[in-house]
Amino acid sequence: MSLQDDSTALRKDLEAEIGDKIKVLDRETEALLQSGIIKTSLQVGQKAPDFTLPNATGGEVSLSSLLEKGPVVLSFYRGEWCPFCNLELRAYQQALPKMEGLGAAFVAVSPEKPEFAQLLANKQELTFPVLTDHENLIGRKYGLVYQMNSEVKAIALNFGNDISKRNGSDKWELPVPGTFVIDTKGVVRFAHVAPNFMTGRANPEAVLDILTKLSPPSPPAEAPSSIQQLSCRRPLHAPCSESEKS
Repeated sequence: MSLQDDSTALRKDLEAEIGDKIKVLDRETEALLQSGIIKTSLQVGQKAPDFTLPNATGGEVSLSSLLEKGPVVLSFYRGEWCPFCNLELRAYQQALPKMEGLGAAFVAVSPEKPEFAQLLANKQELTFPVLTDHENLIGRKYGLVYQMNSEVKAIALNFGNDISKRNGSDKWELPVPGTFVIDTKGVVRFAHVAPNFMTGRANPEAVLDILTKLSPPSPPAEAPSSIQQLSCRRPLHAPCSESEKS
């Protein structure tokens, strides 16, 4: 099954659990679509803002250092508490060997504190960097940040998800899920921003297609030299007959 198939099934499960409250989430999605956030977020052809962010294990990761080695796939997600984010990141973990085979790195970013990033990495068995963007400072530069409305906030709290405590901020802000492919010059070559956080995420296959186009072509096989073509077992001073040429 594709990521879209899995996320559609997950949405049906959520709707069965919360009933008509799913319409609250749908209204927020529609409001984000109407806000024009897809057009005002970072676009293909623009320069990706650099960053240095803490990872889940206490270190730091910078975009510029990753780009020195190859293209970067950058994914902004809402948090460990979001089952749709977990589904997406598992799909990219499965695609990670192919991405690395094309010379690319994958990095996930959310506003959650590092302990929740570590929890996510452990639970989902993620091997790529999971970074913390405190106060959504980087997400804001990418044009992704929005304020959760009071109805959605109530649903989150009903599930035991206090976003303010998880993010270490009282703003109740989140990034719209966004996936960017950035080439080694720091230019965005693919951008997918998904106000529909449930079923609108970028498929790993689409990202792999872009990475394949960015990957340098394999060098052509060398043709055998004329000396090899005319080699024979006779001494150099004796000419070869046609039947003796290999």
